[in-house]
Amino acid sequence: MLIPYPDTPRERDRWILSRRAERRSLDPRQPVGSFVEEERSESGEVVPVATVFLTNRECPWRCVMCDLWQNTLSESVPEGAIPEQIDRALAGLAAGNPAPRQIKLYNSGSFFDPRAIPRDDYPAIAQRVGSFERVIVECHPALVGPEVLRFRDQLPGRLEVAMGLETAHPAVLEKLNKGMTLDDFKRAAEFLVRHGIALRAFILVRPPFLRNEAEAHHWAERSIDFPFDSGASVVSLISTRGGNGAMEALASLGQFVPSRLENLEAAADYGIGVRRGRVFADLWDLEKFSQCSACYDARRQRLRRMNLGQQVEPPVRCGACGRPARGQVSE
Repeated sequence: MLIPYPDTPRERDRWILSRRAERRSLDPRQPVGSFVEEERSESGEVVPVATVFLTNRECPWRCVMCDLWQNTLSESVPEGAIPEQIDRALAGLAAGNPAPRQIKLYNSGSFFDPRAIPRDDYPAIAQRVGSFERVIVECHPALVGPEVLRFRDQLPGRLEVAMGLETAHPAVLEKLNKGMTLDDFKRAAEFLVRHGIALRAFILVRPPFLRNEAEAHHWAERSIDFPFDSGASVVSLISTRGGNGAMEALASLGQFVPSRLENLEAAADYGIGVRRGRVFADLWDLEKFSQCSACYDARRQRLRRMNLGQQVEPPVRCGACGRPARGQVSE
């Protein structure tokens, strides 16, 4: 029997949790993973950036689309574990990679949640990332406050905070169960900007609860506009995916249609085209969203070039599927 998606946050929490599989078994002194990739910086340079996925306690919010809980713990890590994870990640990245100039410390939740990242570890963390010109962490708007400044003041480089707006559609945002409103995001953004902290926003491309393709396209554009209106310098576009149990249940209820590659392309075209800041299309696991193997590589390469160059490239057509695949294989 299909059980409808509930109307209240507490009931939604139970509904979401009941559809989960078991989480992975993780070592609190080992990071989930790490890698180095290129990203266009604020100055316009393309620079190597280290990304470290930290192992820590699960986020207290139960967002319906989240699958990050699979790589988290059910309890807080001991003091000293997070600096040790960073040591191990950076040691592993040192071989065979260009020296990264920036670092992302992503913890599948909020860096400034004291149950996730112990506050007493801030000095040790700051010491380990002191050589980077920019440190990027993620945080829920509700936890943006004095602790952000406390950590910022220990860094020689600049701090950037990434917040998940997800969508500017107020009713959809409420249904996502994030425990925040557009005003909450705006207040947190104003705090960061006022204190000289850079802001990056995560946007979901084609989130659940939208009625059709036209509405999804419209709200993707408005969701890019909103963080730029709030002072963001970067917007990261993420295709909405299944895989956490809850999204499959929503699909069965007719309330979620998985994102397609063309949804991400259209959002990237708009975001880069308005030239209000850097806009990056998330390329992780991108092939899942493609419906044509003949043009997939061309389209992926186009998005990667657009990420690095911040210029919209002209579309080309795919002879196999007939779609306007917005890319062309470069030699």
